[in-house]
Amino acid sequence: MHQPCTAIWPGKPYPRGATWDGEGVNFALFSGHAEKVELCLFDRKGQREIQRIELCERTGDVWHCYLAEARPGLLYGYRVYGPYRPEEGHRFNPHKLLVDPYAKDIIGKSSWSDDHYGYCVGSEHEDLSFDRRDNAAGMPKCMVIDPAFTWGDDRPPRIAWHDTVIYELHVRGFTRQHPDIPPQLRGTYAGLAAAPAIEHLRRLGVTTVELMPVHTYLDDHRLVKRGLRNYWGYNSFGFFAPDARYSATGLVSEFKTMVKVLHSAGIEVILDVVYNHTAEGDHLGPTLSFRGVDNASYYRLNADNLRYYVDYTGCGNTLNMQHPRVLQLIMDSLRYWVLEMHVDGFRFDLASALARELHAVDRLGAFFDIIHQDPVLSQVRLVAEPWDLGEGGYQVGNFPTGWAEWNDKYRDTMRAYWKGDGGLIGEFARRLTGSSDLYGPSGRKPNASINFITAHDGFTLHDLVSYDRKHNEANLEDNRDGTDNNISWNCGVEGETDDPAINALRARQKRNFLATLLFSQGVPMLLAGDELGRTQRGNNNAYCQDNEVSWLDWKPGADKRVLLEFVKRVVRLRRNHPVFRRRHFFQGWPIRGKDIKDIMWLSPDGREMSDDEWNNSFARCLGVYLSGEAFEERDARGRVIADDDFLLLFNAHHEAIRFTVPDYHMGCDWEVLLDTHFEDGVPAARRLHPGAAYPLQGRSMTVLMSPRLNP
Repeated sequence: MHQPCTAIWPGKPYPRGATWDGEGVNFALFSGHAEKVELCLFDRKGQREIQRIELCERTGDVWHCYLAEARPGLLYGYRVYGPYRPEEGHRFNPHKLLVDPYAKDIIGKSSWSDDHYGYCVGSEHEDLSFDRRDNAAGMPKCMVIDPAFTWGDDRPPRIAWHDTVIYELHVRGFTRQHPDIPPQLRGTYAGLAAAPAIEHLRRLGVTTVELMPVHTYLDDHRLVKRGLRNYWGYNSFGFFAPDARYSATGLVSEFKTMVKVLHSAGIEVILDVVYNHTAEGDHLGPTLSFRGVDNASYYRLNADNLRYYVDYTGCGNTLNMQHPRVLQLIMDSLRYWVLEMHVDGFRFDLASALARELHAVDRLGAFFDIIHQDPVLSQVRLVAEPWDLGEGGYQVGNFPTGWAEWNDKYRDTMRAYWKGDGGLIGEFARRLTGSSDLYGPSGRKPNASINFITAHDGFTLHDLVSYDRKHNEANLEDNRDGTDNNISWNCGVEGETDDPAINALRARQKRNFLATLLFSQGVPMLLAGDELGRTQRGNNNAYCQDNEVSWLDWKPGADKRVLLEFVKRVVRLRRNHPVFRRRHFFQGWPIRGKDIKDIMWLSPDGREMSDDEWNNSFARCLGVYLSGEAFEERDARGRVIADDDFLLLFNAHHEAIRFTVPDYHMGCDWEVLLDTHFEDGVPAARRLHPGAAYPLQGRSMTVLMSPRLNP
């Protein structure tokens, strides 16, 4: 569109945003405290403002108009007029072009300058004096889109929770260096949908990809000044628009195509979403969208001084979930991604911040109530990062039925156990069996626990066994950023080494972690690249490293191949044996009057562990017997599911321990399926008679199987 619009009609207050109906475009913007709103239209390059249209129609708190001559591809933004009184919570400044909170596409990069701030940067004592400089030239522009897309017979895979294996990945980092993907597609949605990427995911056996944030986000000004960028993307300001920097074509449809291709491969798509704060930061942050549209409505402000923000997120601000229009914004965004983009669920960053009523975390807050009654959102995956940085924000185990949670208690326990810390076997047993102490009391099941050893935040698996300390110097924060509580062990040398013994130990520790994760009850989550031995060189907070530090290294190597094949084998074992994917917690009760229970914990002499043995601080070796005979769950058709008997042996001690194999089913032999002591996890072919002693090597685990007598 090159000419100004002349056909300007009243339009409607809903839906919000810019909506193409086949004949024209409806524009609707919420602002409860504005005095005037202007819609600004731009040329195709977004460089020249060609028209300002005052939105004279107002329904309640929504300003709206309809442009009969507008078409998809039109670029626009808003200028909102009202009081500029920060001490009262109002920060209107019509000199600042604003992004529509409901924009479906956002193009162009923000060119950082002082013009983006609503106050005069550098003014004496930060008095927030009104800034009259216009920022439009350096602001991204919103684009009207045509939502039409040929989905065909696309359907959500709807993988059962107990069958799910999650793979957390970064869209750019996953394929940025993949040699078999065309260079122009690497690091994009199209690259993730390319055959080599899909094939890797399928062969690995993952069922669900969890994409790190893809909502349009901002690179922090402080990072840009240092030559860095916000690589992780936890700095959203466009909750409806997929970030264009991950697009090879610049079209929203590229994201839809990616989802469709993944679905056709039987793989679900979960989005990591950041609704707890925005990229506008604290009281000294820029005015880009929400702050200028209606600061007092969108943000939680300090009741004692409305100039300042309540910060439960550590990012400067917190969205005001107590306001119905803010709550509506988030619900509309979630439904949009499900209905229009076909995603299968969400992982909510700092989810406790979304549940806060006043200052407390209320597990029955409005946010949960609305989602649970919603016919769309109540049917998708809902995963919480169950904490924020405010008082009482740590809520692991306290989210309501229907939610799964990242279980950091699982992470910390497994790291400490394989590190060799003592006094942990009781805690280890609870986490291995699905954390019933956390999720059982509320009626939830093992699939409420998202188990993980590593995630984007922290060490990779390779670094977990290679570094005792963080090495974040590349972040240019004097190594102050990132946690110091890594619960890691470098196996004797800090960082990379040529020592074959240390490298062999590190490889064994990686196998221990991966096998423990995949044989635990609950939902396992793998960090992308751990199956290839990816390293961040000891950086445990690589949020600003958009380079080889964060990207997956696909170059072939013998060590990578061996580790990858090991992970595939363990995932396959998990998939083939439902005893590792129980839908209900173990009970520890005898089976129909027999001496055998559904689960039994064993000491190295093959006997069931006594209460005293659980309390031995020196104990680092134990076994768990999983009865296939007791596994009598039913499938979706009501058929009884049976399985074989399994024996898992764990030894976090540095010395070998002889473990006596028990006899719980009339003399049947045990087959050794897996032993992490061996480089490929495959032991020499052997069968063990009941009562035989198995040499369980130091820092290793073994999996034995015995077929049911009457399958």
